[in-house]
Amino acid sequence: MSTRTLVVVPTLGQRPDFLAQSLTSIRAAGPARILLVGPASFDAADIIAAGLADEKIDEAARGLAAAINQGFAAAGPGIDYLAWLGDDDLLRPGALTRTEQFLEDHPRSSAVYGRCDYIDEHGTKVWAMPTGWWAASLLRVGPQLVPQPGSLFRRAAVERVGPLRTDLGWAFDFDFLIRLSKVGRLSFVNETLADFRWHPDSLSVRRRADSVREASVVRRSHLPAWVRPVAGLWENPVRWATLRAAGLVRTD
Repeated sequence: MSTRTLVVVPTLGQRPDFLAQSLTSIRAAGPARILLVGPASFDAADIIAAGLADEKIDEAARGLAAAINQGFAAAGPGIDYLAWLGDDDLLRPGALTRTEQFLEDHPRSSAVYGRCDYIDEHGTKVWAMPTGWWAASLLRVGPQLVPQPGSLFRRAAVERVGPLRTDLGWAFDFDFLIRLSKVGRLSFVNETLADFRWHPDSLSVRRRADSVREASVVRRSHLPAWVRPVAGLWENPVRWATLRAAGLVRTD
């Protein structure tokens, strides 16, 4: 059976232990082609020889979104589903098999997501992200509660909405999900599909205030023009609640 899913792993190659764990988890999640995107200085020959990845391409531009876009563009024929995973995050066993089958059975869905746990640098669970079938409907007015780790995207829908925005530093996945919701359903499966690594060196942790601020800008940009002047009525409470929730997650 041919592989129909591509998982892009953008990496600088600076966290080899986390990267090995991440790639091992993808292999256990189901059949997939694993494509590393990183700087030319990162030699992935040993990783590929060990069977943890299928290919590595040199990044053409700096930035996480640009690396993911480059990986998606290199999908090639026969790939129907796309995903990306941070080089320190993990997929749960069977996650890709489950999500690929879901999209196969639900042709109106542009993407599928599930639950996601937050883990520290030692792999200990520190928080469970609150999410459910209702999270997709909150994207344009509430907090981002659709986990990107563990999500799987229909390639045809991705090509329809276009690449991730490279002008966004943190909320490009948020904007991407909103755009996908406009061309199909963001569907939920009630199981934990991934673990997100929440540790002090994580960009999401170190710059969470900037991330929350940028997410607010993205939400406003997808609102009808006549609604935007009053968006502060809910944007300010949403930003406060999101920052407070992030502060409750232990990082030490």
